[in-house]
Amino acid sequence: MRETGDDLLDPTPETAYFWGRVAGNGTVTTDRVIVRVGDKSALDAVAGTSEADANGEDPKHTIAVHESAHDATVVRYEEVYELRIPVSPSFAQRATDAGVVTGADVPENRRFTGFDDHRQQLVRGLLEACGTVCFQESSASVGVSFVHEDKQLLEALRTLLGNAAPEIPTEGLSESSSGGYWFGLAATADPAAFARWVYAGSDDSGLYAADRRRKLRRSVERATGGDVGSLSFSE
Repeated sequence: MRETGDDLLDPTPETAYFWGRVAGNGTVTTDRVIVRVGDKSALDAVAGTSEADANGEDPKHTIAVHESAHDATVVRYEEVYELRIPVSPSFAQRATDAGVVTGADVPENRRFTGFDDHRQQLVRGLLEACGTVCFQESSASVGVSFVHEDKQLLEALRTLLGNAAPEIPTEGLSESSSGGYWFGLAATADPAAFARWVYAGSDDSGLYAADRRRKLRRSVERATGGDVGSLSFSE
């Protein structure tokens, strides 16, 4: 069993991606970090960072139902792998102090303390955990939105995107049909630039969910008239 979990709070590209996944679709208790991912590539990434193979329980495999933020009658189904990683009882407080715990009473400016140098990986984890990408046929455009019940988390995410280089403009928060909150990238945002930024270096690091990255890449390529695989994620 992991005695302290302190290494999970050290700011690295791997832990930034890990905590993005936890914040977007996971939780921290007094003795567990629980994180849910949607495919084997993301499972390998978070398990490797957390040493879950050695310290955790076998992943639980289920099918999850997600309602649209705009229309509760529209749902999508996806596979979910749930990792439960044992941690020491004092770990939750340290995670709260670092601002990585969803729902914690942490000021927005203290969210994800220390992860500024790994903003791309952090946002990537959040995108894959609580983001939605869609190609809009009528306008040949790409929609990217984030949905969560934690309003404070989404505000912190908007700040992360606003402080990105280049800046990624977003819309304001709205209430979702399921009772939470959501926001999308602004109409002035460049989805191709966002995709290149958020997945930069992912080929080398392996820190990504293959299905989510593929959907964003192909949506952008369709919107821009690019060939399949033409959008590069090289540094």
